[in-house]
Amino acid sequence: MRSALLLALLGLAACSSQSVSLAIQAPATIHEEPVGYEQARVTRVIDGDTLEVVITGRVEGPGAGITEIGDEYDVRLVGVDTPESVKPGSPIECFGREASAALGALLDGRTVLMVDDTENTDAYDRLLRYVYLGAEMANARLVANGYASAYTYPPNIRHADLFASLQHEAEANNRGLWAGDTCNGEG
Repeated sequence: MRSALLLALLGLAACSSQSVSLAIQAPATIHEEPVGYEQARVTRVIDGDTLEVVITGRVEGPGAGITEIGDEYDVRLVGVDTPESVKPGSPIECFGREASAALGALLDGRTVLMVDDTENTDAYDRLLRYVYLGAEMANARLVANGYASAYTYPPNIRHADLFASLQHEAEANNRGLWAGDTCNGEG
């Protein structure tokens, strides 16, 4: 099943000449998180860094945010930023569709674990979370493959160094946003 998922991810065509490739795995970091999390089912990918989920369970502790089982929430991936693809009144940014397609290929319909950092929500009432598929953080996988850039927004900075390192590696290897034929290689 895992190899079938990888083949599907590698073969998924995006809206430009680029295809979605999530072949580079991020390091497993779930063991670095505080105790507690929310379990959720991803019901919709809104764009490259925002999801809609239904909370299906929780384990209490500092990592579990303030949510109710059975309720639906919008979730903003903490520590990363992707080009806009659905912002009202704004054009679709270069690589926005590809970033959305990558997040959809990775998480749409999946059950995930979500871990809180310092702030529970942002100014738009979206939950701020590190989103895990198994031991691997989806936020980090997007950066490692060049679909997102590191976005440090204090006080939510627990994985800022990891994201910066993964972005540097993606840039050095011309992945995604950093490829010469993508957005003029300027990310």
